[in-house]
Amino acid sequence: MGEVVNLNRVRKAKARDAAAAEAAANRAKHGRTGAEKANDRRAEARRQALLDGARREDASPGDIPES
Repeated sequence: MGEVVNLNRVRKAKARDAAAAEAAANRAKHGRTGAEKANDRRAEARRQALLDGARREDASPGDIPES
């Protein structure tokens, strides 16, 4: 005779395995690597440095005369 199997456990285990496989696929598809994140941080720092270098020191937003 065959082994007695609890069908609910088998069904739930199968669902867990499918969910784990889908999660792994989504991480690979939508996730970003550490190198990509570091590159974005460097690009943002470069952009901020460019903006800070172009900032005018002689006029602040509070110095604008009102008409």
